[in-house]
This record gives sequence, structure tokens and C-alpha cells, in this order.
Amino acid sequence: KWWITINEAFMVTRGYGADMFAPAAYLDLHGIVEYQVARNLLLAHARAYRLYQKKYSHQNGKLSMAFAGYFCIPATDHLADIAAAERCYQHTYGWFAHPIFVGDYPSEMKKRIDLISKLEGRNASRLPPFTQDEIDEIRGTADFYGLNHYTTNLAADGVDQSSSDPNPSSASDTGFISSADPSWPDGAASWFKVVPQGIRLHVKKISEEYGNPDIIVTENGYVDDGSKLTNDPERIYYLETYLGELRKTIYTDRCNVKGHLSWSLLDNFEWKNGYTLKFGIVSVDYNNPNRTRTMKNSARWMKRYIEMHKIYYQ
Repeated sequence: KWWITINEAFMVTRGYGADMFAPAAYLDLHGIVEYQVARNLLLAHARAYRLYQKKYSHQNGKLSMAFAGYFCIPATDHLADIAAAERCYQHTYGWFAHPIFVGDYPSEMKKRIDLISKLEGRNASRLPPFTQDEIDEIRGTADFYGLNHYTTNLAADGVDQSSSDPNPSSASDTGFISSADPSWPDGAASWFKVVPQGIRLHVKKISEEYGNPDIIVTENGYVDDGSKLTNDPERIYYLETYLGELRKTIYTDRCNVKGHLSWSLLDNFEWKNGYTLKFGIVSVDYNNPNRTRTMKNSARWMKRYIEMHKIYYQ
């Protein structure tokens, strides 16, 4: 039994302090409430994990979060951009993974937000601290790392003046300007680029950061607009290249990757984009009252791939 307590806690925080996602709540507390929400999510996760340990450990289940965020590589080889790419990771994925796998928030994140808070004239950091008891309660509450990875960004040092995020906010605190290499193929979403090597770099980063934990890729897939119906060669290319890079992490890098879940089986309701973006390897006709399902070419490809490239879990 494999369990996820909370999916994409980072994205949950994006619905507070800014109007990007639901519930778009507490807009007048931007830069404060996101961190309070994250703190509560981590404590809720930890208490669910401890409860499972206490009452249901006989099931031999494995629990984790499914972590989300921004995975970045430096836009240049300048030290400032290298540091920006590291902040991109620590302030998103690390925000939730570090307390669980190491204990407490990443030190850089704590120092940076404390400094920014002081420069704003505040008496205390906008990042509320954990007590030692809470640090101990959260630390060690994952049996594997649940990785949601879709794309890769270039990170440059600075504050993105074109961003719709308010200032202060968890986004502005991170201090990086996101961009993409123009040679990277894109998908139907503005944020989406096809960067296969990124997933290998990401898995290696997790392995180095947290002592080579078991990793399950809990979400990974391609987005289009559905205009080609069941003919989706771009999705096949995405899956083939990303899975190829993932195999390298297992056999070359010796990372403990235990599984991969393609997002998604069915075309779904995708955040504020509704049914206009398609991630599924199976098409769903939402104009038909029967919601007719039709396998896309990528589903048939996936079936053949699994048959040909079996990786046995030990």
C-alpha cells in the first residue's frame, strides 16, 4: 500500500495571498498567510503519518507527500544565477521536503525571509518558526519521496517585474526570474516546456539532498489542447524521452527510483483552465453525456513500452 497524504502542498499555498488559484483567500495578507498555510499542511501531514504508524502499521503501508514546485537550472554560469536556481528549488520543493527529510525549513530560506522581513521594518520573520517539538514531529514522516515533475525553468537572479504575484509574497521572496530556452519544445500551457534532461537532474538533486531516498515519480506527463484528438506524437515523444532519462537515474546514477505514474490516465479538469488542456493518454468527450473514452496513440505506446521495458521492484 502506497499513500499520499497531501498532493502538491506548494500549489495549495498559491491559493492564499494571491488570486492565482482557489480559494484566492486572505489577499490582504500576501507574504504572510502562505507560510502559515504551509506550516499547517506540514503539521497535518506529520500527524496523519504518526497516526498511521500508531494504528495501521500492521498494513505495512508506505506514506509520503507528493511534492511540487519549480525545478530550475541556472540561466548562465554566473554565481548569482546558480544561487537563484538553488533558491528556486529550496523555496518550492525544499519548503516542504526539507522539514520532512532533514528537519525544519531550508536554512537559506529562513535567513532570506528573515532578512527581507527586517528590511520591511517587521519585528519578526514572515516565515513562522516551528517549535523543536514540531520539528521532531515532522522530521522522518516520509517513506519515499513523491515527485511531481513536468518541466524545467531557467533561473536568473532578480525579481520578476512582469509577475502577477503581489509583493511581498512567497514568490517575490524567492528572488528569481524564470525563463526558458527557445530551443525547448513547448506544450499547450504557457509554463510547459519539454526538457527531458531536467527530470534526471531533478532526481539526482533529490538523491544528493536527502540521502538517496526511495523515489516515486507521482506525476509526469504532457499537455496539449486536444486538437489532434487521439493522434498525439508529441506526448509519445515526451514520455519516451523522460522515461529514458529516468532509466539513466536508475542504471547509471544509482538513484532509488521505484516507480513512475503518468499524468494522466484520462483528460481531466485542469485547474483554472478547465477542460481546455489535455493531459490524458485516454481522451474523454466531455460534450457527450456518456463521457465517451477513447484510447490515444500514447496509451497504446505506453502499453508496448511497459511490456518491453519491465523494471522489477525489489
